[in-house]
Parts: sequence; C-alpha cells; structure tokens
Amino acid sequence: MHSQKLKFKGHSGEQLAARLDSPGATPRGWALFAHCFTCGKDIVAATRISAALVERGFAVFRFDFTGLGASEGEFANTNFSSNVADLVKAADFLRAEHAAPTLLIGHSLGGAAVIAAAHHIDEVRAVVTIGSPAEPVHVQKQFGDRVESIRDAGELEVQLAGRPFRIQRQFLEDLEASTLRRRVETLKRALLVMHSPVDAIVDVDNARQLYVAAKHPKSYVSLDDADHLLRKRRDAEYAADVLAAWAQRYLPEPEAQTPRAPDSADVEVSEAGTGRFANVVRAGRHRLAADEPQHLGGTDTGPTPYDYLLAALGACTAMTLRLYASRKKLPLETVSVKLRHQRLHAQDCADCESDSGQISELQRDIHLAGDLSDEQRQRLLEIADKCPVHRTLEGEIRVRSRLAER
Repeated sequence: MHSQKLKFKGHSGEQLAARLDSPGATPRGWALFAHCFTCGKDIVAATRISAALVERGFAVFRFDFTGLGASEGEFANTNFSSNVADLVKAADFLRAEHAAPTLLIGHSLGGAAVIAAAHHIDEVRAVVTIGSPAEPVHVQKQFGDRVESIRDAGELEVQLAGRPFRIQRQFLEDLEASTLRRRVETLKRALLVMHSPVDAIVDVDNARQLYVAAKHPKSYVSLDDADHLLRKRRDAEYAADVLAAWAQRYLPEPEAQTPRAPDSADVEVSEAGTGRFANVVRAGRHRLAADEPQHLGGTDTGPTPYDYLLAALGACTAMTLRLYASRKKLPLETVSVKLRHQRLHAQDCADCESDSGQISELQRDIHLAGDLSDEQRQRLLEIADKCPVHRTLEGEIRVRSRLAER
C-alpha cells in the first residue's frame, strides 16, 4: 500500500490536510471517505476501512474537514453545508490530479454529507453510509440541553467526546435547513446502508428511514454489536470487506493486470499510518501487519520484524520435514517449531567464528509427534538444518539497497 500526505484547497480557500492510500497497481476504483462529526481522517475506523479497500484494489482519499485535524480554518465557522462543499472540492482535486471518485463513503454525519455531495459529483456510481443519521439535524442531540443556550448566545463552547468545540447559531440553523430525504429519493446511485442495531449515538431507526427513502438498487447490512465508531478491529474490517465486495458490482471492471511471475518473491512493506511503527506487508495476494510492542513505542498491531524472521525459519523447517517424511514414508504425524531470537556476546559462543562483539542466535525447538524411532528422529533433526531458509541465513548474504523511482 502506498500512502501519501497531500493538501488541497477547501471550499473557503483554506488548505485541507488529506491522505491518499492506493494499491501498487492501477486502482479498480477511486473512493472518497468522509469522517464523522468532530472526528478526523485518521480515526481507527477510517484507517482500517481504507487499508482493507486498498487490499481490494481501491484507492481511498480521506481528509480533515475545515477546522479539524491538520486542516486550516475555524471549526466554529463551518456547518453541514460547508462539509458538503469540502467534499465536492476534494472530488475536484482528485479529478484534476488522478481520477474522479466513483465511490463515496461516509461515517456518521459524513454519511449524510456524501449523500448530499453525490448530486454534485457526476462520476459517482455508488454511495455507502456507516452509522449515519437520516437527517443532519440529528447531530443536535449531541449538544443535549445546550441547544437553546447556543441559540441565545449566538456561540457557545460545548464538550464533545471530551474535547471543546465552539458551536455557532448558524451551525444549528444550517442543520435544520439541510434536509436529506429528497436527496436520498433522487440519489440515482446504488446505496449501501450499514448500521449497528446497538449504536448508542445514532439510533438504528435512522438506517430504516434512509433505506425506505432510497430507490433501488439499495442494500442494508447490519453491523451487529459494533459501536458507533467501530473501535473493534473486527468490526471495521468486516465493514470494509462487505463494502468492497458490494461496491465491485457497481464499478467498472478493473483493467487487466500483468500476471505475477510464478517464481517472483516480491514483498512490499509500507507504513500503515496508524502508529509510529505500524506497517502493512503485502506478499502476493496476502496482507499482513507488522509493528513493535507498546513498551518499544509501537501499537502492537502485528508481529515484529524479528517475529517474521523466526516465522520464516519455523515455517520452512516444518515444510521441509513434512516433505522429507512423506518421501521416506516416515510415521510423522505433526511437526511444530518453537523459536526464539537473542543476542549474546561472541566470547560466550563456543562454536562461533567471531571472538568479539555480539552475535544473533536463533534457538529452534522442534517437536515431532508420531511413532518414530530414535534414528528417524535424529535424521529429521539433521534434515531441519537443510531447509532453504536455514541455509540462506547461514550462507553468505548481501542486501543491496537502491532508491525506487518516484
């Protein structure tokens, strides 16, 4: 996955901070993601959904609305209409620099915004809402009993999700004037409504209202026990998987890609954007996570680089032993390998060539189950040392680095 930090001009000329996540090959579609009210482009749900869509071949553009995150401008001067205008500007930027978005995705109030924005972006063919209100005015519920105080004072600071925000009277008036029902009825694009029946912020009845108002083609997917922000990884990834599969039905077929050579061993690693050390590992069609534990400054979202090194040796060992046992018809039932990496002083290593400094030692414990004789078990131990990864690690290795083309 390639991730770029970008900036573009919003509806009132301020620079808005954005991120473009894209696959290595030509994208099968371009998605524009709108985050929830007072959230930002890098919330967990947006990040995980974007990563899963990229894995499916989509490019995803997400940004901070005016006055939020790293974007310029004053949040107090924004409203629902300005969010819609920012989305249209984002689509203009994508169209000029890459390709116009064909898929719009909105989370919470962002879902209402993408429905409204779709009427101004001709290329859009499918729209997805996640935990979205049926009408923008629903947001007023977050202000509780402060609504009338905001009207009377003209502007008031309120606490939302533990952070202070200044809300103006014009924000309330814009919400009340921005009706969505007619826009849903005349959307003329495929619509997917995703909502959790236990959403405590936006009641699931909002999903019913959106679905009933929409014309076909339309779909509804329940997010079961997910919370409003999709904080659990499995909830965000489930939403992304279903979303991506659904969207493919309404988007153009991807251009034919040059098939990967059978003997290719290309592995691509790129930053995930979700933590200081979090990375996404792509090996063919497989997607893995890599990270560091929390005590080393990471977010522990995946194995460490050394974990993967040990995993490569362990997997190769087990596969090699299975192949040998099959050929020799040995009664080997199962193989498991436990590995550990440690560094020790060379002077403490009796069979090491170096006599100073530190060396890396990989400890490999091989467990063999089956009715094997002592001679057969010893032979399998010898074969373990012949696995290709083992031989690579103990052979002469050269790592040649070069800068890739821009």
